[in-house]
Amino acid sequence: MERVRVCVAGGGPAGVMLGLLLVRAGVDVVVLEKHHDFLRDFRGDTVHPSTLRLLDELGLGERFAALPRGLLTHARLRVEDESIVVADFGRLRGPHSHIAMVPQDAFLELLAEAEPGMSLRMGCEVVGLLREGERVTGVRYRDDSGEVRELAADLTVGCDGRWSAVRRAAGLPMREFAVPMDVWQVRVPKGPRPNADAAVSIRLAGGQAAATVDRGDYYQTAYLIPKGRDAELRSGDIAGFRARLGALLDWDAEQLAAIGSWDDVHHLDVRMGRLRRWHADGVLCIGDAAHPMSPTGGVGVNLAIQDAVATATLLAGRLRNGRVPPARLAAVQRRRALPTAAIQQSQRGDQALLLAPCLDGTLRGIPAPLRLVGRSPLLQAFAGFLGGIGFRPEHAPDFARRPSTVDGKPH
Repeated sequence: MERVRVCVAGGGPAGVMLGLLLVRAGVDVVVLEKHHDFLRDFRGDTVHPSTLRLLDELGLGERFAALPRGLLTHARLRVEDESIVVADFGRLRGPHSHIAMVPQDAFLELLAEAEPGMSLRMGCEVVGLLREGERVTGVRYRDDSGEVRELAADLTVGCDGRWSAVRRAAGLPMREFAVPMDVWQVRVPKGPRPNADAAVSIRLAGGQAAATVDRGDYYQTAYLIPKGRDAELRSGDIAGFRARLGALLDWDAEQLAAIGSWDDVHHLDVRMGRLRRWHADGVLCIGDAAHPMSPTGGVGVNLAIQDAVATATLLAGRLRNGRVPPARLAAVQRRRALPTAAIQQSQRGDQALLLAPCLDGTLRGIPAPLRLVGRSPLLQAFAGFLGGIGFRPEHAPDFARRPSTVDGKPH
């Protein structure tokens, strides 16, 4: 049986970042990703200032800056016909006073290529865990040929998202929080009157809510629907959805014709929750595997990356020498529990204050707390700090730091 020091399940932001950091620490690691490439429709593409600073510390800042990207310096909310700024990232200290909008496949490819020593196996899906008694000793996975293989590991880390196979197989209990919405994701081409207001636009009006991200020649659009009503709403005519979306976002029929059928409307089943315990003997979950996030605020990617940095910082030394005791795995949860809980509480507040009333038709203008933020540059800057940097941002450990390079040369 093949053996490795660490098996990481999931090649998303948390998994690839953890693999990169552990390789730099001298730890033998294999990352298993069930898809054959990183290209997905409608993945989270926001890279926050805390992550941009981390990329600088890893020596990847210049390479990241060369990727096609948009910059978001202000988060703006439009309710009916009134628009306010709810967060100002432009007043953050340091070189990254913005959120970078970068397609996640390009971001993941950059991380994956940063360390040739990392074994990233595409088309390999974890289907179960290996055990010796109560201890997890590795994984069973289906490779790209369909054959089920076994991989022994001193530590298995679940980075495989909100529907984590590792979490389910480990039997780790989840506390779930109610959410008022699911999301329909669509692509809409730019029309003759493109929105020049921002890289991201959020509009709530007439019992509808949507957020758009400027992708150059099209808008990546998230349209909110009441929780659990996907099948019911799809029973209607697609023309009705096009009309509602056009009225909400001031788009014309020619643009919306790109939504040809319900096949072009992708359903995101929104879940939010948090594991009561992120680990068992020989296994640890981080990112959405440990705490599925609402898409509200677009913070899931960055929180997952922060989890990966904390995991590598706390565990790399022990992993170089063998097994990590459960008490050390618990240290990861202790470090990341507060920022996770704080962000989820903020998301729940936004949902209760804004999204649920919008979807049930009881929202009457901008809520007073947000109106106060809209009138105060100081509160906008504070909101920008919380959203862009957040609670307990992680820095690259010393063993992972590198000077910035371009085309492999020191910069």
